[in-house]
Amino acid sequence: MEGECRGCGKRSPLIPAVLSACADCIRTRPAEVLPAILESHGQIRREFDLPAEAPRTGDGVECPLCANACRLGEGEIGLCGLRTVQGGRLVHLAGTPRGALVSWYDDPLPTNCVADWVCRGSQQRGMVNLAVFYEACTFNCIFCQNWHFRLKHPPGRISAQRLAAQAHSRTFCVCYFGGDPTPQMPHALATSRLLAKRGVTVCWETNGSMHPRLLDQAVELSLQTGGCVKFDLKAWDENLHLALTGVSNRQTLANFRRAARRIAERPDPPLVVASTLLVPGYVEADEVGRIARFIAEIDPTIPYALLGFYPHCFVPELPCTSVRHAQEAEEAALAAGLTRVRIGNRHLLSHDY
Repeated sequence: MEGECRGCGKRSPLIPAVLSACADCIRTRPAEVLPAILESHGQIRREFDLPAEAPRTGDGVECPLCANACRLGEGEIGLCGLRTVQGGRLVHLAGTPRGALVSWYDDPLPTNCVADWVCRGSQQRGMVNLAVFYEACTFNCIFCQNWHFRLKHPPGRISAQRLAAQAHSRTFCVCYFGGDPTPQMPHALATSRLLAKRGVTVCWETNGSMHPRLLDQAVELSLQTGGCVKFDLKAWDENLHLALTGVSNRQTLANFRRAARRIAERPDPPLVVASTLLVPGYVEADEVGRIARFIAEIDPTIPYALLGFYPHCFVPELPCTSVRHAQEAEEAALAAGLTRVRIGNRHLLSHDY
């Protein structure tokens, strides 16, 4: 079934209804197409009882945890759903060391990790990764593979001390993902400090939208323990990023550069790893090339994983990433100057489109 671009009128099976715009128009004619796309994001958020956009109440209280910088009036809820204001004070509904919305499980090593080809965990057979899933997010990705966490009513809460206690003699590493750890970083950092004392390697998988001071603490813990910080760089073009996630990528790119400044302190295993989901019609070789040039200008040895897309969430019309798409993206990343590029999730790749 073909979709039609509201900008140029182009018809293509690679234009999903939730966007109704092609990548070219999103990049070059944002004034025409972005308002409707952002309204779609608002409708999606409302389905999960979240605010349609980050609150900007003039005399409100600003939440300092992430790039969305919600300014909340009395009783308003932040974009992530975890902050409100009561009696003129910011209140954390979850995500402090006392309790977070989180689930976890032991993932036998080696595991299907974005950095499994460069991290030490892949060499730890018989050990496990404590996989920690934070059930909140600062983005609203239309292709989220884990969007079901928003359906949990109510999700469970656990303290940092109790979560750290889940580690045992075979726990080699911990990896925080989600959702995203960003809205609950105080809890993740408190857990990490406890685990670091027990010799557990600390890793992060994140959209990178947290406040820089929180990122610095996460990077320090990974440096100390031999872990890595895995940034999901969803797009280079800010308008395209807005269309795909509902949020700007400015903080993500700035944080990536900030974390990468410390690479020389421990070159092996790599401190910073990047990944990008190859979304058909939107994140193709040209977009990957732009992301890769940004990474290469910082350090061409930063590992970069290109991940296969599977139709999910609010874009079921799109096909899986094709072999051709993945290969062209890999070639673009190498041509941009990166020296360590890998195609991941090969089992998802198709030979179509």
